[in-house]
Amino acid sequence: MAEREFGVVKWFSGEKGFGFIARDNVDQDVFVHYTAINVEGFRTLREGQRVAFEVFVDDKGPKAQNVEIVD
Repeated sequence: MAEREFGVVKWFSGEKGFGFIARDNVDQDVFVHYTAINVEGFRTLREGQRVAFEVFVDDKGPKAQNVEIVD
């Protein structure tokens, strides 16, 4: 199981269904797709929102999974 990381939403397009998260302790942003967001209803994020997530790396780079909004 991947370790939980924290970060801030850099930008997210509800129209396109994806965006990027600036990670707290890593200098590389992580891609986030709306299907990785764990919320009820419409899955979207807002710029500046604090989130917790797991990171998986594929051939295109790091991707966030199991994204949860941190209040």
